[in-house]
Amino acid sequence: MRITLIGYRGCGKSTLAPLLARRLQCEWVDADVVIEQQAGCSIKEIFAREGEPGFRQREAGVLAELLRRDPLVIAAGGGAILNAQTRQLMRAAGPVIWLQAPLEALAARIAGDATTAERRPNLAGGGTAEIAQMLAFREPLYRETATLTLDTGSRPPAELVDEILAQLADQDVGERTTG
Repeated sequence: MRITLIGYRGCGKSTLAPLLARRLQCEWVDADVVIEQQAGCSIKEIFAREGEPGFRQREAGVLAELLRRDPLVIAAGGGAILNAQTRQLMRAAGPVIWLQAPLEALAARIAGDATTAERRPNLAGGGTAEIAQMLAFREPLYRETATLTLDTGSRPPAELVDEILAQLADQDVGERTTG
């Protein structure tokens, strides 16, 4: 089984992916880390050198590779859903879980992550205004791609993983009885 976690920066993808993978007894990978390893530099540097189109091309290639590995839990980059082919590949590969959090929670988590400023570019000026602008644009794409949606606002990670596993089990039962 391949499970892809999607959502805006700070929603909990990199926190929940290893916990979920441990419970499923499989590997997990952060797609952004793979991109940085292959490029030999940070995402911010890729944006500076190649622009967003260059980064998105790298991202699409990495995700296409990762989505062929099985079993695997993938923490996809926040903008991975911008590529229509990537969205299709994610859905075809297995469950896609959209992690959501309130704007204030996302802003606080991003501000609290010391590596964000050095590793990630501001795409629309930074801060709460950037988050609101990017969410308004991306939410329909997250919604289109997701097979499950989960609010990560204030619940502990272990509880969120329990809910993901319960929803996956319910979804599997539904697919078997209707198929």
